[in-house]
Amino acid sequence: MRNPFSISFGTLPTQYISRITQTNQIVEMFTDDNPSNHVFMLTGIRGSGKTVLMTDISERLRNEKDWIVVEISPERDMLEGLAATLYAVPELHALFIKAKLDFSALGLGVSVENAAPITDTEVAVNRMLEYITKAGKRVLITVDEVTNNANLKVFAAAFQIYLRRNFQVYLIMTGLYENLYNLQNEKSLTFLYRAPKVILEPLNYTAVVSHYKKVFEIDNEQAEYMAKLTKGYSFAFQVLGYIYWNNKESKIEDILPEYDQYLDEYVYDKIWSEMSEMDRKVVSAMAISGETNVSKLRELVGMTTSQFSVYRDRLKRKGIINTAQYGYISLLLPRFEEYVKLHIDL
Repeated sequence: MRNPFSISFGTLPTQYISRITQTNQIVEMFTDDNPSNHVFMLTGIRGSGKTVLMTDISERLRNEKDWIVVEISPERDMLEGLAATLYAVPELHALFIKAKLDFSALGLGVSVENAAPITDTEVAVNRMLEYITKAGKRVLITVDEVTNNANLKVFAAAFQIYLRRNFQVYLIMTGLYENLYNLQNEKSLTFLYRAPKVILEPLNYTAVVSHYKKVFEIDNEQAEYMAKLTKGYSFAFQVLGYIYWNNKESKIEDILPEYDQYLDEYVYDKIWSEMSEMDRKVVSAMAISGETNVSKLRELVGMTTSQFSVYRDRLKRKGIINTAQYGYISLLLPRFEEYVKLHIDL
């Protein structure tokens, strides 16, 4: 049997712990007769499972009657990408031909007799969505790892028009919190500010234990030990399972160096490089001292209450610390303390 765990980002692994609440929330909203939201934003730290969740929802809707699911890249002209992707769907292609829509001037298909060629991409997408909606179909557009770039701004402005025209079009975007925050604060894209954000929390602890116990046929104590090593971090769940599957005769302690290496090279190096000097100062103080009391940590880093609050909130939004207990904070990522201690002076 092949390894059921995956260390590839974005793919739906065999051992996947579904986020039932968030998945049902989005699917039920989009499939409602009168949905109050057509847009959802999925955010969380790298490796938290944003893309996997979006993929899971996409597959659910793809299997629903009259749903078309398309994926477009934010690194190219998104309206061009959307037009080309919609035109390539066989049932939609036939619909457009029947409606005598001529997109040949845009490089899509051949000219249609007795039809004026459409020469503007934005107009083309509008006409496509108009006829898709008339046909009783719904379109889900997915965009992975968005940033506040020119392509996204143009697309989002056009999407706002689609909503005003009551087209049956829906959107899921994933991105790091700061990227979505920057996008939402664009003055011309206020509708995104109202779009609900789904912040991915750690995986359900009971589910992690259950999966490890079943896959490896181990007792509850060992499965709980493995689950605690992941802290519910989605990528860590996959990495630890992946390594242990290949080293079933080893003790968990013996595979920890390899576990650390995967976390460091795939995720932690990038997270650390993107942190500001003051972010690192706070996290370093936590890692070295083991302190979780906010007042004591504030003294250690020499900050006022207001100064410390700024960095606490930043680290919370980035998904690096847990602030659930009033007056205390702790690191969310598994074995991140060890990583920080090794990289403080680098």
